[in-house]
Amino acid sequence: MTNTVNIHEAKTHLSRLIDEVAAGAEIIIAKAGKPMARLIPISAPVRKKQLGMLEGKIKVSDDFNAPLDDEMLTLFEGR
Repeated sequence: MTNTVNIHEAKTHLSRLIDEVAAGAEIIIAKAGKPMARLIPISAPVRKKQLGMLEGKIKVSDDFNAPLDDEMLTLFEGR
């Protein structure tokens, strides 16, 4: 949904307009009837996360958090 508002109305009702944009609306700000700017959400709505989708598909080894040996540590540090 796209609404067009003039600059005076945008200044007066900025909080309400931002709430509308956050809900997915697009607002066009016009000056003397000529479109000048567009307010849009800065990111897509967050999708609901589905937990457990990879259950049984990933295995973390028992020594995952074990300290690295000197040779591997040297390779990671670029020495």
